[in-house]
Amino acid sequence: QVQLMESGGGTVHPGGSLTLSCAASGSVLSINALGWYRQGPGKQRELVATITTDGTTTYADSVKGRFTISRDYAKNAVSLQMNSLKPEDTAVYYCNARIVLIRVKDYWGQGTQVTVSA
Repeated sequence: QVQLMESGGGTVHPGGSLTLSCAASGSVLSINALGWYRQGPGKQRELVATITTDGTTTYADSVKGRFTISRDYAKNAVSLQMNSLKPEDTAVYYCNARIVLIRVKDYWGQGTQVTVSA
Protein backbone atom coordinates (compact mmCIF):
# COMPACT_ATOMS: atom_id res chain seq x y z
CA GLN A 1 0.00 0.00 0.00
CA VAL A 2 1.11 3.52 -0.82
CA GLN A 3 -0.34 6.70 0.63
CA LEU A 4 0.01 10.00 -1.20
CA MET A 5 -0.42 13.48 0.25
CA GLU A 6 -0.60 16.44 -2.12
CA SER A 7 -0.17 20.15 -1.46
CA GLY A 8 0.28 23.39 -3.35
CA GLY A 9 -2.87 23.96 -5.36
CA GLY A 10 -4.60 27.32 -5.58
CA THR A 11 -5.74 30.12 -7.86
CA VAL A 12 -3.42 32.02 -10.15
CA HIS A 13 -3.70 34.48 -13.02
CA PRO A 14 -2.88 33.41 -16.56
CA GLY A 15 0.87 33.43 -17.05
CA GLY A 16 1.48 32.74 -13.40
CA SER A 17 3.22 29.84 -11.69
CA LEU A 18 2.41 27.20 -9.09
CA THR A 19 4.27 24.28 -7.60
CA LEU A 20 2.52 21.09 -6.57
CA SER A 21 4.13 18.66 -4.16
CA CYS A 22 3.31 15.09 -3.24
CA ALA A 23 4.77 13.00 -0.44
CA ALA A 24 4.59 9.22 -0.62
CA SER A 25 4.55 6.86 2.34
CA GLY A 26 4.09 3.14 2.86
CA SER A 27 5.60 0.71 0.36
CA VAL A 28 7.70 3.41 -1.34
CA LEU A 29 10.53 1.07 -2.34
CA SER A 30 8.12 -0.73 -4.66
CA ILE A 31 7.20 2.41 -6.62
CA ASN A 32 8.30 2.34 -10.26
CA ALA A 33 7.00 5.76 -11.23
CA LEU A 34 5.47 8.86 -9.70
CA GLY A 35 3.42 11.32 -11.65
CA TRP A 36 0.67 13.86 -11.96
CA TYR A 37 -2.67 13.54 -13.70
CA ARG A 38 -5.47 16.08 -13.97
CA GLN A 39 -9.19 16.16 -14.54
CA GLY A 40 -10.77 19.32 -15.84
CA PRO A 41 -14.48 20.16 -15.66
CA GLY A 42 -16.42 17.72 -17.82
CA LYS A 43 -13.26 15.97 -18.94
CA GLN A 44 -11.62 12.62 -18.36
CA ARG A 45 -8.54 12.28 -16.20
CA GLU A 46 -5.40 12.75 -18.29
CA LEU A 47 -1.68 12.33 -17.82
CA VAL A 48 0.30 15.50 -17.13
CA ALA A 49 3.79 14.21 -16.34
CA THR A 50 5.54 11.17 -14.91
CA ILE A 51 9.03 10.34 -13.69
CA THR A 52 10.42 6.85 -13.26
CA THR A 53 12.87 5.50 -10.72
CA ASP A 54 15.77 6.07 -13.14
CA GLY A 55 14.69 9.66 -13.78
CA THR A 56 13.01 9.22 -17.16
CA THR A 57 10.30 11.84 -17.63
CA THR A 58 7.19 11.94 -19.77
CA TYR A 59 5.02 15.00 -20.44
CA ALA A 60 1.72 15.63 -22.11
CA ASP A 61 2.20 17.66 -25.27
CA SER A 62 0.02 20.41 -23.84
CA VAL A 63 2.44 21.09 -20.96
CA LYS A 64 5.84 20.51 -22.58
CA GLY A 65 8.13 23.47 -22.05
CA ARG A 66 5.91 24.90 -19.30
CA PHE A 67 5.79 22.20 -16.61
CA THR A 68 8.70 20.40 -14.96
CA ILE A 69 8.40 17.24 -12.87
CA SER A 70 11.09 16.38 -10.34
CA ARG A 71 11.60 13.69 -7.73
CA ASP A 72 13.23 13.83 -4.31
CA TYR A 73 14.29 10.24 -3.65
CA ALA A 74 15.40 10.94 -0.10
CA LYS A 75 12.00 12.35 0.84
CA ASN A 76 9.96 9.99 -1.37
CA ALA A 77 8.36 13.04 -2.93
CA VAL A 78 7.53 14.37 -6.36
CA SER A 79 6.93 17.97 -7.42
CA LEU A 80 5.41 19.65 -10.43
CA GLN A 81 6.60 23.15 -11.27
CA MET A 82 3.98 24.80 -13.46
CA ASN A 83 4.88 27.98 -15.34
CA SER A 84 3.05 30.08 -17.92
CA LEU A 85 -0.26 28.72 -16.71
CA LYS A 86 -3.28 28.95 -18.98
CA PRO A 87 -7.00 28.86 -18.20
CA GLU A 88 -7.15 25.41 -19.84
CA ASP A 89 -4.79 24.13 -17.13
CA THR A 90 -7.64 24.54 -14.64
CA ALA A 91 -8.32 21.11 -13.15
CA VAL A 92 -8.04 18.91 -10.12
CA TYR A 93 -4.50 17.55 -10.10
CA TYR A 94 -3.88 14.07 -8.73
CA CYS A 95 -0.61 12.58 -7.61
CA ASN A 96 -0.05 9.02 -8.83
CA ALA A 97 2.26 6.22 -7.75
CA ARG A 98 2.59 3.19 -10.00
CA ILE A 99 3.86 -0.21 -8.95
CA VAL A 100 4.52 -2.77 -11.66
CA LEU A 101 4.82 -6.38 -10.52
CA ILE A 102 2.74 -9.11 -12.08
CA ARG A 103 0.22 -6.39 -12.92
CA VAL A 104 0.08 -2.62 -12.73
CA LYS A 105 -1.20 -1.11 -9.52
CA ASP A 106 -1.97 2.61 -9.31
CA TYR A 107 -2.35 4.63 -6.14
CA TRP A 108 -3.89 8.11 -6.07
CA GLY A 109 -3.81 11.15 -3.87
CA GLN A 110 -6.97 13.00 -2.91
CA GLY A 111 -6.44 15.69 -5.52
CA THR A 112 -5.68 19.40 -5.33
CA GLN A 113 -7.52 22.14 -7.22
CA VAL A 114 -5.63 24.41 -9.61
CA THR A 115 -7.59 27.33 -11.03
CA VAL A 116 -6.18 29.68 -13.65
CA SER A 117 -8.38 32.70 -14.02
CA ALA A 118 -8.13 36.39 -14.72
